[in-house]
Amino acid sequence: MKNKLCGIGEALIDFIPDVKGQRLKDVPSFTRVAGGAPANVVGAVTRLGIPSKFLTKLGDDPFGDYIIDVLNEAGIDTSNIARDREGETALAFVSLASDGNRDFKFYRKNSADLRYSVEDIPENILDDCGMIHFCSVDLVDSPMKEAHKKLIEMAMEQGVKVSFDPNLRFSLWDDLDKLKATVNEFLEYADIIKISDEELEFITGHTEIADAVPELLSKRAKYVIYTKGKDGAEVYTKKGMVCAPGYSVEVRDTTGAGDSFIGAFLYCLLNDEVEDLENVSEEILRSYLEFANAYAANTTTKEGALAAMADRNEIEEWMAQLNK
Repeated sequence: MKNKLCGIGEALIDFIPDVKGQRLKDVPSFTRVAGGAPANVVGAVTRLGIPSKFLTKLGDDPFGDYIIDVLNEAGIDTSNIARDREGETALAFVSLASDGNRDFKFYRKNSADLRYSVEDIPENILDDCGMIHFCSVDLVDSPMKEAHKKLIEMAMEQGVKVSFDPNLRFSLWDDLDKLKATVNEFLEYADIIKISDEELEFITGHTEIADAVPELLSKRAKYVIYTKGKDGAEVYTKKGMVCAPGYSVEVRDTTGAGDSFIGAFLYCLLNDEVEDLENVSEEILRSYLEFANAYAANTTTKEGALAAMADRNEIEEWMAQLNK
């Protein structure tokens, strides 16, 4: 069974404020952590025990060196990450409100990841993979957007499942109509779509997920996963809907929460070697949602994204404590 996950997109440095509840201009100091949504998803899957690999390009600079070290420490296969002397490793400064929610300021005008191209993708990259995953940050017009299209084409030709979490970052797009059009273009390629309650109306034009689902499921999609933070999550299929409640925890940082959720859900599919997404029972789908909700909740109790993600033993022990 080919069950590795191959992620593609941005890996960057998140600078997390050492003091919460301040506007970004007032934050006196930051702590660096490796991040980037698709890298976080790959990291969650790997931390939970499924081998994974990541495709991107980093600057030939100390920040790129640091990201490689962190990804290697997490167990991610970094052998296909390219380095670039002309581009720089992207940076994001994150301002955390007292409730753990955040604002971003990105520095990526000459970002190396956007220079990753079709030519950088190895021909055999998906030979041992069961799924690919991507987000929308790196879908701006660039060589990296074309690389996404190529990898998706390869996946569809080889029967590899395609997972897409738009993970919208409005500040990175000069034209929000272009962002919406691009996201909807790539939704048509996905077997698994994850959308948060905060993204639904912008992407679909609907305020209720039930109204958006028929169109989202009208193409390739087998699952539409709708996340609602502490209020839980739902997965919609052509057969119906399954839901699971969220967890109330003391939140320290929501950075990477959605990434850890979809990472945990994809881990369940890969770990169970699910071939036919449409023939998974409601009971099993609910167990996947419950596990993903718990994993995301656990991630928010710690600071950072990839560094905050638990391994399988840690999350099982944490869940056992919650259920006592």
